[in-house]
Amino acid sequence: MAIRPIVKWGEGVLHTPSAIVPAVTDEIRTLLDDMNDTMIAAPGIGLAAPQIGVGLRVIVINLTVGEDPKQLIELVNPEYISREGEVKEEEGCLSIPGYAGSPVRPRFVRVKGLGRDGVERVYEGEGLLARAFCHEIDHIDGKLFVDRLTPLKRDLMVRKLRKRAKANDWDDSPS
Repeated sequence: MAIRPIVKWGEGVLHTPSAIVPAVTDEIRTLLDDMNDTMIAAPGIGLAAPQIGVGLRVIVINLTVGEDPKQLIELVNPEYISREGEVKEEEGCLSIPGYAGSPVRPRFVRVKGLGRDGVERVYEGEGLLARAFCHEIDHIDGKLFVDRLTPLKRDLMVRKLRKRAKANDWDDSPS
């Protein structure tokens, strides 16, 4: 298990749809372990494989930031079964430190994917958990919360992010 560097906005892997995982192998289980360690160390409540430079459809979520390991959700090849309602709440991203936005997300989601044992799992989430599922699934689809903002807010943020990415200046405070 290892803590891996988090890729920042502008890196190609964050803006490209991820590949489907053909089988849950020991290599994928190691990836899940590394993602969980990295998410907790960040600290964050979710992480997608592209955020550590791996273009695979793998996500981890733990709303307790690792405080309760039993709350860890690990999904390989997650996909939506259903989405209901709408909510607009502020969220941030480990790959865009110091920035936040309020994209419109479903209030409730039902998702399915494979667990670390290769067996299909189904989860339901509302509120923060629904938002975390949507945020992480967006990552494996090559999207970030910035892409879901209104055009004006998105354009303003993208201008700032381009400057930060060009300068490789990713401290936690926006300029």
